[in-house]
Amino acid sequence: MSGATTPAARAESSPLRALVVDDEAPAREELAWLLSRDPRVGPIRTATSGAEALRALDAEPVDVIFCDIKMPGLDGLDLARVLARFSQRPQVVFVTAYDQHAIDAFDLRATDYVMKPVRPERLAEAVKRVVEAIGPAPVEADAGPEDETIAVELGGVTRFVQRSQVRFVEAHGDYARLHTASSSHLVRIPLTTLEERWAGAGFVRIHRSTLVALPHVDEIRIDGGRCAVRLGDRVLQVSRRHTKELRDRLVRAASLTRETR
Repeated sequence: MSGATTPAARAESSPLRALVVDDEAPAREELAWLLSRDPRVGPIRTATSGAEALRALDAEPVDVIFCDIKMPGLDGLDLARVLARFSQRPQVVFVTAYDQHAIDAFDLRATDYVMKPVRPERLAEAVKRVVEAIGPAPVEADAGPEDETIAVELGGVTRFVQRSQVRFVEAHGDYARLHTASSSHLVRIPLTTLEERWAGAGFVRIHRSTLVALPHVDEIRIDGGRCAVRLGDRVLQVSRRHTKELRDRLVRAASLTRETR
């Protein structure tokens, strides 16, 4: 459809088009009312099920879907899986009373995960994330992969970390520990999965149990034939097996930088 407008293009001129999906009328109506008070949100439609939401999207696209998870028939997670196949996928914000689905939300690339009862300030934060996610990106020759949001648990509270904030990752069995500049978070994702998923974002294995984000590497050290990388105040050893791969990746990155100048 040549007349279709992408969400990024709309973000510069129009409020968000939203769809609220919840099988419980009080929750659906309250969420729609709270969203109507936010000047960043424009027309709001509602649906009582995942199937009804798909019919609504077929009639008119939206920028963001605020969706419950526990619903009869096609639940919120199933709906998000269907939306992932759309060429222009709307942002998805899960609004739920259950915190055990945060990992699934991460896997489905949800923009945010809001717990019920919904607090206005928390919903405003979710709207902010949506606006930032669909806002116009800088025009570059190679924009690289889209940033990713990771759901993490901290003291019984679900929080979200951007992949671009992660400096390195350590394996912990079937889990992985994500290290940012100020904290670390354990997530239920194997290191091999993150290695495959984040390779295009500059993550490279330097040890059988460690991935580093090349954009965060400040220094490469060679001492007595042993290699190490410095990320801020952390120095990580590179195994002999992975030294050549790291060096080759850095050489390729340097070559691309010279070619674009």
